Amino acid sequence: QSKENVASAVSSENLAYVIYTSGSSGQPKGTLIAHANVVRLFAATREWFAFDERDVWTLFHSYAFDFSVWEMWGALLHGGRLVLVPLWVSRAAEQFYELLWRQEVTVLNQTPSAFYQLQQHEEALAERAELALRLVIFGGEALDVRRLRPWVERHGEQRPQLVNMYGITETTVHVTYRRLQAADLQEAGGSLIGGALPDLGLYILGPQQQLVPLGTAGEVCISGAGLSRGYLNRAGLTGSKFIPDPFSKQPGARLYRSGDLGRRLAGGEVEYLGRLDQQVKVRGFRIELGEIEAVLQEHVEVREVLVLLREDGAGEGRLVCYVVLQPGGAISSSELYGYASNKLPAYMVPSAFIMLESFPLTANGKVDRGALPAAHQERPELKESYAGAETLVEEILVGIWSEILQLPKVGVRDDFFELGGHSLLATQVISRVRQAFTIELPLRTLFEAPTIRALAQQVETALR
Repeated sequence: QSKENVASAVSSENLAYVIYTSGSSGQPKGTLIAHANVVRLFAATREWFAFDERDVWTLFHSYAFDFSVWEMWGALLHGGRLVLVPLWVSRAAEQFYELLWRQEVTVLNQTPSAFYQLQQHEEALAERAELALRLVIFGGEALDVRRLRPWVERHGEQRPQLVNMYGITETTVHVTYRRLQAADLQEAGGSLIGGALPDLGLYILGPQQQLVPLGTAGEVCISGAGLSRGYLNRAGLTGSKFIPDPFSKQPGARLYRSGDLGRRLAGGEVEYLGRLDQQVKVRGFRIELGEIEAVLQEHVEVREVLVLLREDGAGEGRLVCYVVLQPGGAISSSELYGYASNKLPAYMVPSAFIMLESFPLTANGKVDRGALPAAHQERPELKESYAGAETLVEEILVGIWSEILQLPKVGVRDDFFELGGHSLLATQVISRVRQAFTIELPLRTLFEAPTIRALAQQVETALR
């Protein structure tokens, strides 16, 4: 065969991929990213990371999540090795930790939520493995640096180096860089995301696109080589989010309005403060609450719906849906859960549905969100009637579920996920089950046997 390069009409400005993110109108929006956007991302960060052919990366994240672009091409563009992480392993901290050790992974990319699970697992080990990690790179959601204290106390700050990177799908994965140090653990405060990559501009702007003073909160806006073309077949939305750059003299230069809230500190770095709109992040996924509401509003028996992100007792975010039915409506919360599950990705399905006769209002006639009841103060109404434990194994499992799900009453026929459980809580359940019964159960067991009765049968089989 010929050794010459293959002739191709493809240029760096051709599209590399389209990734869809949640949309407030109920219609997801596809972000258009060119090859040049991705290549310049690694060129702009080369000096900080010095990736090469000796690095071993994990493909931990779904390729529907743009963190995977950094993982895949970080390995392949530098001649490194890419280890594909099976879904079950990515949800089981102990199995993933073993994979990191066995595959001698050097570059680990994690959302803070996933890393906290990994860190917790390592803390519980009698003897920890000598990992080959040289870099741990955070992204996808706000990082609470203080929660990394146990890791830094064990590993130090040099190997691995810890880096926090703020990013947006529309500006090609990463926007900022901040190397974390032990001194950061002593400081209270928000999520410090550092400064922009060398080929990007980052501005904190007010409502009229004016620069705001240091320390003042404003919208995070991005310019430069990372900006995507816009949204697929959404010219109006593209025009409202990608606006002319008032700070550039280059013809056609654009500025992306992120909808994120931040402030620039005296030292020049930026602190991430959250969202300006209804968009939230749950376990790294960007979600427009309005999209969930729009889908549920389509149900004929639903009159009003409101979805909020609420923090559970473990400090994790969970989606809670408040519903007012049409007069005469009789749909149950479990039926709404099933309806949402058929219409939405799993990470967008609320973990709790609370039925109300009406929404509480403020004096101004707006929904009083502070007056809405907390989720799961008691066992939610489910399709299965309550049934108590009949064996010692079931009784122990009821105790574990009650503590992790924060429910005083759990039935043996109740579905873990309909009670508000999710994959991160599932890892805690399986870990507690292993400790309680001194057995080995894979994480997928809970997905295959999501009731206490079914799980108890799996435990009893393992005990034989």
